[in-house]
Amino acid sequence: MKDSRRELPSVSALLETSGVKWLLDQHPRRVVLDAVRSAVDAARTSGAVPQTDEQWVEAITSAVRDANEPSLRRVINATGVVLHTNLGRAPLADVAIRAIAHVAEGYSNLEYDTETGQRGSRYSHCVGLLQQLTGAEDALVVNNCAAALVLTLNALAQKKEVLVSRGELVEIGGSFRIPDIMARSGAKLVEVGTTNRTHDDDYRRAITPKTAAIVKVHRSNFTIEGFTSDVIVDRLAFIASEHGLPVIYDLGSGLLLPLDDYGLSGEPTASGALAQGATIVLMSGDKLLGGPQAGIILGRGADIARLRKNPFARAMRVDKLTLSALEATLRLYLDAERALKEVPVLAMLTERVEQIESRAQSIVTSLRAHNIEATVAASSASVGGGAFPTAEIASRAVVLEGDAERTEQRLRTGEPAVIARIADGKVWLDLRSVLPREDGTVVTAIVKARP
Repeated sequence: MKDSRRELPSVSALLETSGVKWLLDQHPRRVVLDAVRSAVDAARTSGAVPQTDEQWVEAITSAVRDANEPSLRRVINATGVVLHTNLGRAPLADVAIRAIAHVAEGYSNLEYDTETGQRGSRYSHCVGLLQQLTGAEDALVVNNCAAALVLTLNALAQKKEVLVSRGELVEIGGSFRIPDIMARSGAKLVEVGTTNRTHDDDYRRAITPKTAAIVKVHRSNFTIEGFTSDVIVDRLAFIASEHGLPVIYDLGSGLLLPLDDYGLSGEPTASGALAQGATIVLMSGDKLLGGPQAGIILGRGADIARLRKNPFARAMRVDKLTLSALEATLRLYLDAERALKEVPVLAMLTERVEQIESRAQSIVTSLRAHNIEATVAASSASVGGGAFPTAEIASRAVVLEGDAERTEQRLRTGEPAVIARIADGKVWLDLRSVLPREDGTVVTAIVKARP
């Protein structure tokens, strides 16, 4: 039997074909050369050797297209999990996107004081807004909330003891655990209480001359129910004040506006935590706050000054794009009603289910015009991002009939990718986590994904 792989053309011969020469005119030579080699290797491995120049050009063009595809690209989140960590958490507000573009297109005053003509500090940006919105004396922005915790403990408690309840030793995303993160700070972790019950006296008995702080970690991604007890912030503040200790409160979620009126209660706000007596409050920028990834540290001026001087602050600092997006997002919060409308995370979490149903019906009507069978079904969405872990938010989903596995795979690998879920042998696209302006794109993606 003749093996067609023995007749594979050489790389140089393929580079001389007219179709590949056209590719060389459109793309860097290195990209085309790698694509040619990739096509030849694929043919050698599979045994399916193209028989004509046109077939070779098609294979090479496909390889060039794959090489030019960015690794990080936009997707549409139709999972119903609004703050989906794997999908980049919070989408940015339009004003934040414009702010990034404005700062990125040229130079900026990142570390320059235009009033004095002298060197400035990147740590000055966003501080005024954070003070105004939370009541904090001072603020510092670093690259994420875990970094904020490490920096704070290193600056305030290095080689000393910090107390934390056993019921708050949580594991966050990616199998990272709070005890491990705290240990990297150089502070010594001292556990108090039990998994389900911690009392005032547990902290009091654990305080020694070596104690530097009390840490409280908000259990944002799980709940403990039944025979439980923990110590609230104002009680911790009272205990700490008896010994001149700070209370460091890791909120995680970064909520600035209460959402009780929308059925989402139990998540502390940053201003509330400070008002209750927390010395330092830590939170994320890309969760419920709805901004870019960042770690926000709020607290007393003297403590924040110590953090700014710590060498870790430079290692954990944020860039101009993050600061521009965060500032634009925070400015929306000066008007609560505007924030609820224009911060995408808040808008999605508070959208009326009747409005979502109307959107879903419109999508189904469009799909049926393309002979695609779809229905609207009641769905249950979630907040995600470790916030409101038990909350189930009423939503609506577009449900597709047919080969669920194949349809989901084609949606997931399309452009843009649409990430859905399979339930009861059907594809479900929950619109709670889909931006309204993406509805038309979802229709187009579904039409392309169907055989």
